[in-house]
Amino acid sequence: MTRLLALLAAFAIAGCASVEPAAPITGGDAFAGRLSVRVDPTGAAPARSLAAAFDLRGSAEAGTLGLSTPLGSMLAEARWRPGSVVLVTPQGTRRFADLDALTREVLGESVPLEAWFDWLHGRPWPGAASSPQPGGAGFGQLGWAVDLSRFASGAVAASRREPLPAVVVRIQLDGS
Repeated sequence: MTRLLALLAAFAIAGCASVEPAAPITGGDAFAGRLSVRVDPTGAAPARSLAAAFDLRGSAEAGTLGLSTPLGSMLAEARWRPGSVVLVTPQGTRRFADLDALTREVLGESVPLEAWFDWLHGRPWPGAASSPQPGGAGFGQLGWAVDLSRFASGAVAASRREPLPAVVVRIQLDGS
């Protein structure tokens, strides 16, 4: 997360620099809205957080995730397809082994981006086992508790308590 905050600060300083948009993704899903990620403090590490507008398109197999400022300037875009995961920023392009490696490097913690496509539809990702949460307002999957109690208003929250540090991702979809 510290790297991401430094990356965002560099983007703010870069001013008019922008990320060239990817070729359009055909097929799959399209989600847009606001995203926040909070990482709880552990030991000497302080709490970390990120908030950005996002645009998620495609599928777990091939897609893009764009992050932008509240004014609409593109900060970064992750792009993936079989055999290729890249992060494009105004400073250049970086390649990663997989989406997990990208989220660990950029966010400081692993976040299951592949599962988001299903989670944002209010269902478990078919790529891993899941279990219903008590009260029926969500499910557990990949070590995350996915809260769908506000799904009707376009809100999805996912939290991971272990391994430490605890991480909370909150997504509010546009148009909901």
